Amino acid sequence: MKASRSGDYIAQIRLIGGRVFEKLLAASGTDTFNGPQGKIMDALWQKDGLSAHEIGQRTGLANSTLTSMLDRMESAGLAERRRSKEDRRVIQVFPGPKALACREQYAALSEKMTEIYFQGFSEEEIEAFEGYLLRVLDNVRAADSNDKMIK
Repeated sequence: MKASRSGDYIAQIRLIGGRVFEKLLAASGTDTFNGPQGKIMDALWQKDGLSAHEIGQRTGLANSTLTSMLDRMESAGLAERRRSKEDRRVIQVFPGPKALACREQYAALSEKMTEIYFQGFSEEEIEAFEGYLLRVLDNVRAADSNDKMIK
């Protein structure tokens, strides 16, 4: 396979995109959450009652990172942990009162980021690009769950 710089581009997009999002947060006067916390809140807004493991799968954040982030978010009123009624061994995470109050503001900032990312793209180009990204994501998820692929 020919050498590719795609991984470098994806890493740069992630880093620079994160900085741009932090600037949007600051410009909007939002100090309730930071970018990574926003990812967690977005996952919970889509489906509350997720376990930390499920949040990690949806956000790509490591479980060790999630634990400390959820601790801080719970202290700040952004998240609430509760034991599952169906299985008391499972801890579920729900949006806290502050997260519910800032949902619309986060949605507006996410929409602005989408506009920045896809400025000059047609709908067809966006759809094709996202399809390719999903294929890459499936590949790395498969490698992550199958150590034999790494060796």
